[in-house]
Amino acid sequence: MVEHRISVGGWTVSLIGCVLAVVVGLSPAWAVDYPQKGKTIQLIVGNAAGGPTDLGARILAAGLEKELGVPVVVMNKTGANGQIQLTQVASSKPDGYTFGTVNFPVTITGYLDPTRKATYNRKSFEPLAMHVVDPNIFAVLTKSPYKTVKDLVEAAKAKPKTITISSGMRNDEQIGIVQLEKMTGAQFAQVSFTQGTAPSLVALLGGKIDVHCGHPADVLGHVKSGDVRVLGIMDDEESPFLPGVKTFEAQGYKDYSASSRGYLMPAGTPKEIVNTLSAAMKKIMATEEHKKKMAEMGLSVRYMDSAQLGKFWDESETMVKELEPMLK
Repeated sequence: MVEHRISVGGWTVSLIGCVLAVVVGLSPAWAVDYPQKGKTIQLIVGNAAGGPTDLGARILAAGLEKELGVPVVVMNKTGANGQIQLTQVASSKPDGYTFGTVNFPVTITGYLDPTRKATYNRKSFEPLAMHVVDPNIFAVLTKSPYKTVKDLVEAAKAKPKTITISSGMRNDEQIGIVQLEKMTGAQFAQVSFTQGTAPSLVALLGGKIDVHCGHPADVLGHVKSGDVRVLGIMDDEESPFLPGVKTFEAQGYKDYSASSRGYLMPAGTPKEIVNTLSAAMKKIMATEEHKKKMAEMGLSVRYMDSAQLGKFWDESETMVKELEPMLK
């Protein structure tokens, strides 16, 4: 190695020393040894095994194992609508070897509810990536007099709290409903179903409620059989699973609501590690194999990187705070 020395203002400077100092100071992201061979990454899922969040996470984990060359083990930690799992992720070592699922808006409505006494908040996590945006829908029986969202809204304005609609407790379905009420003045009679979509669909098919608020995958079979009609989708684009069904936006109502599912890491995780894992997820989600497996469950992949998910999170939290007085 040749050392070049120059004189600057009476000082003799070694160029080798300057170059080395600059190189060391840069600390490029590619210099981070992550993930280390032989180490296991743990993915903590806050939902029960077999559901869409769990199955999507397991499909992604299998892809990550191939992409990263290390084991990615899925562990289900259920309870308190995700609160137990999120508490564990928030308190995990921020070294990149533990990450978890996050479901919007229920994660936000959970920690904003003082009765839940959550020990975490937005600042407790580093957003990692969005995986799925599963928009809400309004569905009725085909014999229902309501053919469009406007038909339903006008009826709910003319006869407040007489049209029954399935809802939840501070979840995406309720968010979509109260947003529509706020912007139109309509008032629905919300019927809470806290045990999933199956009881709500049974109630709709049995004529016990007028409207089912849920997701495309809930009703695909019933739409194909001709028993159910979907009035609209709360998204800015139509669903590939329900061709021809217009969005709420296209029908004059800028009501966007969905069960949005992604991943997060504990706060303090180095940005280089976050970016490495997020980029690996992006690569996997872009494959036809991954999109096909997700589509078989009626789910559309919609990737967001860490920065985009962080912005989405912040905006969603602002929206939830504005609707807080209307949520149960």
